Amino acid sequence: MRIEAYTQIQQIYGTKNKARTQNTAKSANSDRIQISSIGKDIQIAKNAVAAADDIRSELTAPIKAGIANGTYHVSGESFAEKLMKQYEEIENL
Repeated sequence: MRIEAYTQIQQIYGTKNKARTQNTAKSANSDRIQISSIGKDIQIAKNAVAAADDIRSELTAPIKAGIANGTYHVSGESFAEKLMKQYEEIENL
């Protein structure tokens, strides 16, 4: 085995590693991020949901008033029908 050949090969590989390091350093300075329009739309929707009230008072106010007055009554039959309808929907999934 010739030592000169080994030295020449080592020099070739050494210069390639330096070139890779330089290219990596150049690309690190130009990193950018792009958010798609769908990502922007999702962010807008998330912000709108976060700003909205958790309880829709226009729907709950009449029920609360009926409970406070003692005039709110729930039919047991209609409740059972709705409960069974929900159960059937879950079973079909």
